[in-house]
Amino acid sequence: MSHPALAQQFIANRERSHWHDKALWFVREKRDRMAAAVPEWEQLRETASAIKAHTQSRLAEYLEQFEANAQKHGVVIHWAADADEHNRIVLGILQRHKVQRLVKSKSMLTEECHLNPFLEKHGIEVVDTDLGERIVQLRHETPSHIVLPAIHIKKEEVGDCFHEHLGTVKGAADPAYLTEAARQHLRERFCTADAGLTGVNFAIAETGGIVICTNEGNADLGVSLPRLHIASMGIEKLIPRAADLGVFLRLLARSATGQPITTYSSHFHGPREGCELHIVMVDNGRTEILKMPEFRRSLNCIRCGACMNTCPVYRRSGGHSYEATVPGPIGSILTPIQTPEKHSTLPFACSLCGSCTDVCPVKIDLHHQLFAMRGFLDRKRLIGGSKKLSMKIVSAVLSRTWLFNALGLCARTTLRLLPRFMIYNPLNAWGRQRELPEAPRKSFRQQFAEREKRDS
Repeated sequence: MSHPALAQQFIANRERSHWHDKALWFVREKRDRMAAAVPEWEQLRETASAIKAHTQSRLAEYLEQFEANAQKHGVVIHWAADADEHNRIVLGILQRHKVQRLVKSKSMLTEECHLNPFLEKHGIEVVDTDLGERIVQLRHETPSHIVLPAIHIKKEEVGDCFHEHLGTVKGAADPAYLTEAARQHLRERFCTADAGLTGVNFAIAETGGIVICTNEGNADLGVSLPRLHIASMGIEKLIPRAADLGVFLRLLARSATGQPITTYSSHFHGPREGCELHIVMVDNGRTEILKMPEFRRSLNCIRCGACMNTCPVYRRSGGHSYEATVPGPIGSILTPIQTPEKHSTLPFACSLCGSCTDVCPVKIDLHHQLFAMRGFLDRKRLIGGSKKLSMKIVSAVLSRTWLFNALGLCARTTLRLLPRFMIYNPLNAWGRQRELPEAPRKSFRQQFAEREKRDS
């Protein structure tokens, strides 16, 4: 289904849509307070953007450096060209170790590769140990946000889910009670797991180490008890030096959740004694994006979710309306590049307000890229005729001053005189969720001319 159709389903529940909007804006406000408290915030953003640009310019060199240094620590490195190869590599490692139970921390890459259902088809039990991820897993849903995967679910619904799957008291919705129930449930899974799998937030070429950032400590526990640790890593997660890490750690949590730093920032430099650490380095279309000058800066993304928290469309339409592993503004760039036929509507789920660009900690020019993506889809002939026709009409109006002025006068007069039902009715799809401001009696040009004459 298209984004507009799925968004319409989400918006149909006005109470949930309003609540979802407020919840995410609350996180955006926390981010603003944190950013304002750091005098060098803009300098950090500039530095992070420059580090990412430099890394991209020498990516092959840094990937080889990372591999060599990681292998010195006893890490086994695997290379995966795409999602299928990633899944086969992970399955092969698990089968060689006769793994039946896998505990997994949050990893958007494994969501991108659809690893969970692949492993389950081969008889391996996969348990997501991040609380939000576990909730959506029990509900047989996908995450709706990359940092807050269950943000679309109310606590009463979590209570119903836990009553069904974990045996909690029916009707219980107290967050502390539900969290404790989840803790006890997951502790058993940690203790009986045969292997742990994590994502990678940052990989450091200079040291061969990886860094995993969590707020719940589930990644640490998940890889500390079993003897096998697998880390799935997108190749864009690389940074050159250990000294660069501090820049990103100061930006990540402040942008994501409005906290100074994630509760756990765990560093791994090789396996524990007698254990194994495998890192699967995945391309899955990233080098193709790197070849595209218009969109390569999207690879700067550190998956903080700030663009989603501020986006007026995402906040009101929900993450599932994007049908993408990474929704929101950044997802509306990354996803259509890989599957343009299926996701051609996503770049149009944007008002080009620029708020996403303003909050991005690594200064991705998101709204410019979303505009460029529309041209990319047009060149592939994936834009509908009605949309192209409407744009041609608007172009004709805006390029002719006399026509613009005439239609403006007509619209101002008509909007004031017509009865409401003639403007807001089933034939006006735009007006179902929007309300026009009161039409002024004079145009901006008229008001400006009068003010200039008065002030002269």
